[in-house]
Amino acid sequence: MLCLQRHDIIKKRIDVHGNVIETRQDGIGGPKIEKPLQRHGGRLEHNETYCGSCYGAEASDEECCNSCEEVREAYRKKGWGLQNPDLIDQCKREGFLQRIKDEDGEGCNVYGSLEVNKVAGNFHFAPGKSFQQSGVHVHDLLAFQKDSFNISHKINRLTFGAYFPGVVNPLDGVQWVQETPHGMYQYFIKVVPTVYTDISGHTIQTNQFSVTEHFRNTEFGRSQALPGVFFFYDLSPIKVTFSEQHVSFLHFLTNVCAIVGGVFTVSGIVDSFIYHGQKAIKKKIEIGKFS
Repeated sequence: MLCLQRHDIIKKRIDVHGNVIETRQDGIGGPKIEKPLQRHGGRLEHNETYCGSCYGAEASDEECCNSCEEVREAYRKKGWGLQNPDLIDQCKREGFLQRIKDEDGEGCNVYGSLEVNKVAGNFHFAPGKSFQQSGVHVHDLLAFQKDSFNISHKINRLTFGAYFPGVVNPLDGVQWVQETPHGMYQYFIKVVPTVYTDISGHTIQTNQFSVTEHFRNTEFGRSQALPGVFFFYDLSPIKVTFSEQHVSFLHFLTNVCAIVGGVFTVSGIVDSFIYHGQKAIKKKIEIGKFS
């Protein structure tokens, strides 16, 4: 699991053409109800206080769920799944199912940073709100009323720490397109702590990583595998150190002499090859004339 200390994650909704959806009106397609239902099912009169029902998920008799999200949150705390939001007055009033239908085919752009403890863990991108059920991390997918989820994705950049000269992050620019209806895409990452010291003595504490990929094909409803993109990371016990150093003039002079000597040696070999080749050709020509 992810031992999260701090995060700075921003998510943007994008349409099927990749354009960012900046704003969206709430309750599109929802029925217009002038007076909401009370817990007992009647209509509110003037100056009455609304207390929506949590439909059996109340933690106490005084708890109210005045929106669809509050009902869903109460269900998540109980470890229940909301199978038919249209039976919930708050969700029906807010047009929850219509919003889900309108969002079909959309994607999202996620960027930011996570600060975690230096222990093995994972972070993932999956549909639905998350909650704990019997100590297991699960996502509420029933409200979507869908048989499949498209988890095609492109990773523009992924790092475990600051960049340093010469670093190559294997997942930068990686793209994967889903071809089967159901599945979980997994990245297994080995993080190697790295210390880079430049010529001026400035030190960068960062990480490199290697990765292996695996797609787990599952059938929705018959497997506990959650559709999504998962990043499982583990830290290597080995640390790599890079340091820049000045080269002495004597070392530089030795390298120059080696290069010059190598050039003369190669030139001598080429010259000898050409000379002996020409000599052999002339000899054959003379033998042919003599014959």
